[in-house]
Amino acid sequence: MIEKKYFKTKDYVKVKFTLNAEAKKVDILGLNNEWKKGVAMTKKKEGIFSAELNLPKESSHEFRYFVDKKVWLNDEHADAETANIFGTTNSVVTL
Repeated sequence: MIEKKYFKTKDYVKVKFTLNAEAKKVDILGLNNEWKKGVAMTKKKEGIFSAELNLPKESSHEFRYFVDKKVWLNDEHADAETANIFGTTNSVVTL
């Protein structure tokens, strides 16, 4: 799930990413075109992982969740999906 919080006086949007997964570790990769170093999500109760990030207004970001350094997942609540060079798709968040 993706929640967006806009501020009238700020040039960024606070974006909260949430994923329900049976996993030990989940990272978000691709934001700001960063595919090598992910953003670690914090594990909450009942297998819910979350991360809050500030992303620039009027921007679009491709991303994927990387679960336990094995499985790539898209976010079904993303604004869109786009094809990638590996023959699969990336999630897209548009701000």
